[in-house]
Amino acid sequence: MTLSDEGPRRVVIHDPTLRDGHHAVRHVLNREQLSHYAAAADAARVPVVEVGHGSGLGASSLQVGQAALSDDEMLSTVREALPNSKMGVFMLPGWGTTRDLRRALAHGADVVRFGTHCTEGDLTERHLGFLRDAGVEAQCLLLMSHMADAERLAEECRRLAEFGASAVGIFDSSGHYLPPDVTERVSKIVEAVDVPVIFHGHNNLGMAVANSVAAAQAGAGIIDACARGFGAGAGNTQLEVVVPVLERMGFETGIDLYRLLDAADLAERELMPAPPTIDSVSLVSGLAGVFSGFKTRVLDIARREGVDPRDIFFELGRRQAVAGHEDLIVDVAQELRSVRA
Repeated sequence: MTLSDEGPRRVVIHDPTLRDGHHAVRHVLNREQLSHYAAAADAARVPVVEVGHGSGLGASSLQVGQAALSDDEMLSTVREALPNSKMGVFMLPGWGTTRDLRRALAHGADVVRFGTHCTEGDLTERHLGFLRDAGVEAQCLLLMSHMADAERLAEECRRLAEFGASAVGIFDSSGHYLPPDVTERVSKIVEAVDVPVIFHGHNNLGMAVANSVAAAQAGAGIIDACARGFGAGAGNTQLEVVVPVLERMGFETGIDLYRLLDAADLAERELMPAPPTIDSVSLVSGLAGVFSGFKTRVLDIARREGVDPRDIFFELGRRQAVAGHEDLIVDVAQELRSVRA
């Protein structure tokens, strides 16, 4: 275990329940739901609570789903409910713009995260420069990180840190990793940078908690997790599970366990029709290495075109589809239908 001889090592928990969870409910969380959960997470001393459309600032659209609330409404609601915790936001360059960043900062965002495809970290350079000049904490994560080897990920993260990122890391966007995969990649990144390393897991193969623990053992200082695993596809690392597991292993999170359990219970009651499960389609998504957030759209299009959603996922995997390639789902479904006609 990567723990200091001086005592337990601190791990910062970053909670994107109110952002990533939006993928699971077609982006329709309302003000009351956002406010109630944010207040519960704040009471539990969760360090950072992230909020927004599932695909981040400026992403509400017909292509990836229209949110029930605007970015302004979501941010103002959650900011009021967080007297202690930091408020985080997420942005995919291309979906969001500097104008969206300015509005998020005006609403009191404390932590801004950027996500790019695992080999395209350069897309964040201009935005990182803007936030550096504004004196705001900016973090960068590499999406679909299983599509690059450990050395390439470490090099991308090193450059992101040089651009000004205060923390860097990887998303297991499709829930494809096993613990040794995480250990290898996080260890390489930790060696390459002098800023905290982030790990964000998805649970398509049932490995999210184990992968998050492997990341912490390998030196990651920031671990993402959602209440009841609320998130795209099979869900994310389960917050109320990974925190006590990390604590039992000797890491410190600073989170109040009972209040965290209360927040998770509230999330299950108020945010979701049911907690995420590893169903057949989510499992195939993980095996195929396809973005978990495609699940709802794949199911809708498969039903409409009369094809098997599992076939769509495996074909998307063969084509190395990534977030932003939503239009490819329709093309694949129609081609599969024509083949079977």
